[in-house]
Amino acid sequence: MSNHQDFSVDADALRALAKAVLEDEDMPSSTEVGIMLVTDEDMAAHNHRFLGGDGPTDVLALPLAPPGVEHRARPAGAGAGVPHALGDVIIAPGYVRGQARRLGTAYDDEMALMVAHGLLHLIGYDHESDSEAERMESRERHLLAALGMERR
Repeated sequence: MSNHQDFSVDADALRALAKAVLEDEDMPSSTEVGIMLVTDEDMAAHNHRFLGGDGPTDVLALPLAPPGVEHRARPAGAGAGVPHALGDVIIAPGYVRGQARRLGTAYDDEMALMVAHGLLHLIGYDHESDSEAERMESRERHLLAALGMERR
């Protein structure tokens, strides 16, 4: 996890959540992900660069596997000791704090949702259709509830 911003975050809790999500999704124990915490300004630049969006957003997921490739699968010929890299999750805690205030949710719960949401995207979940969105939100509710948190 890299932290390039000034808002308070419980890095240990976010790491534990990431580990719990990956375990619950039956990902190999060698799975690696990057979690980057950035400023709103940096998030806006990432949003523009990777998605063509304007301004900051709460979370971006940048999977290493192209769309349509099974994210759970290990690369051909990869042995048990070879890391299984999924990609990066970028979160803007400042933006998330404002979002939590606007939505009336706890900041820690909203940060946890961003981690779970980003990781599920890396694994292959999406929310392009109503049925995909419900499946992803159901997983998020399950994952957060297991840690005593609520999904908005």
